[in-house]
Amino acid sequence: MAVQRAKEFLMGKDRGTVGEDTLGLLDDEVTRLVLAYPREPLSVMWNDLLATQEQVFRLLEGGRLKPSQLRDLNYKGAVLAFMVAKGFNDMQSPFQAMTMTRVAQACARDAEHDGLIALTDGLKSLISYWAHKPDDAYHFARKGAALTSPDRGTVGLWLLGLQARAAAVLGDAETVSELNRRATEQRDHVTPDGLDALGGLFTYSPAKQLYYTVESEALLGRGSAELATQAEAAVAAFSDRTSPDWAFGDLAGAQCDLAIVRLNGGDADGTAEALRPVLDLPHTHRNNGIIVSAMRVREALAQSPAVTGTTARDLCAEIDVFPVERPALTAG
Repeated sequence: MAVQRAKEFLMGKDRGTVGEDTLGLLDDEVTRLVLAYPREPLSVMWNDLLATQEQVFRLLEGGRLKPSQLRDLNYKGAVLAFMVAKGFNDMQSPFQAMTMTRVAQACARDAEHDGLIALTDGLKSLISYWAHKPDDAYHFARKGAALTSPDRGTVGLWLLGLQARAAAVLGDAETVSELNRRATEQRDHVTPDGLDALGGLFTYSPAKQLYYTVESEALLGRGSAELATQAEAAVAAFSDRTSPDWAFGDLAGAQCDLAIVRLNGGDADGTAEALRPVLDLPHTHRNNGIIVSAMRVREALAQSPAVTGTTARDLCAEIDVFPVERPALTAG
């Protein structure tokens, strides 16, 4: 309470103008929230995220700003709106998520930051992907890719991965292979940019690229020994909680992909083993992407000859109650 009161005092002290202390305070808060988002359940940070966004919007609407401050605040506004939009998506509210993404994109345009603009197109693709709209997901990712440079920042790699996953849902194996090939080749030539320096949702690590690659292959029904090895590597890459790339959502997604790959290869027991940590997640961590990923395992089980076995039947029963056994998050 004391820290919150001090923040309010500092923001009020600079009302009508924007001082360096205010901008420094916002820098610290944005950095903290960006790093926390992939690592903490949304319920822990949601109120702080909304409060910080409100502070930035209030300054943009009412402060006397220098041009450099205007760009800086619009950049912060885009970053914060991006995370709020991701939050709405995690709460299974795609309409609110898409609306907030448009706010993020408007701020990114006012900040004249092509990387952030492309990133918001990527978020539109992500929202569409989890909302079972693969055509839209592919369209938005391709649109964003047109704004990126193949050797500057990892956002371009993320957009290739988003296109590949959408193409996989559409059953376009040739496009999936081409996009994954391009992403692999470009990775060695990418120079990290300011968004990568932010970290969190704003960088696309090699671990996340592997996870996306495996997912696109798994969605095509593939289950070779080589793919299973890649899927295991993706899980291992996200299993170190001390890594700056660690994210509970990416770990759960990689575990679901491993489950599907093993099922595609005829290993029902291996499927159950891979999915067990996901089914044991605390209710607070069961966001939209994790639920959809778990239900994809359920759908794959229903189409597999293994579904007649005891292990598969028990696993189906557990997955069936997984989405409903979580408290609603307040979409404030």
